[in-house]
Amino acid sequence: MAFERMIPDLQASFACEDVRVEASGAHTIVGIVNFIGAPTLPIQVIKLCVWTRWSSGVGQFEQVTRLLAPDEVTLLAPPAVTQFHLGNEESHTTNVNIFGGLQFKEPGAHHVEILLDGELKLHYPLRVVLLQQPQQS
Repeated sequence: MAFERMIPDLQASFACEDVRVEASGAHTIVGIVNFIGAPTLPIQVIKLCVWTRWSSGVGQFEQVTRLLAPDEVTLLAPPAVTQFHLGNEESHTTNVNIFGGLQFKEPGAHHVEILLDGELKLHYPLRVVLLQQPQQS
C-alpha cells in the first residue's frame, strides 16, 4: 500500500562526543555521554552531538533538537532544525545535530528534546554532576 504521508518512528536518540561517517556510510559513535562531570561549574563543552534515527515513515519532516537547562525552559543553545525526507515505509534516516561551545552553569538534570513537526517525541535527561576532589593527605 502506498502512503502519501506517514509519521515515522523515532528508533533512538542519544548524546555523544562525536559521530564519524565512514566511506561506507556507516556511523562510528564516539563517547556516548551518560553524564557530564566537572570539578567546578560553569564548564564549557566544546562539542556535543545528538544522534537521532527515524524509520518507517513517508513524507517531508522537520526535526527540532533542543537542549534545556534544569528549569526545562532555558535553552542552552539555539535549537537545531533538520529537514528530512522519507520516500517509503521502508526508508530510514539518521540525523546528527552538533552543538558547540555549550556552557553548563549548574548541576542537575538538563534535558534533550526531540520534536517532529512541532510535536514533542522524546525528552531525556543529560545530567551535569559536580565531581568530588580527592582528599589531600
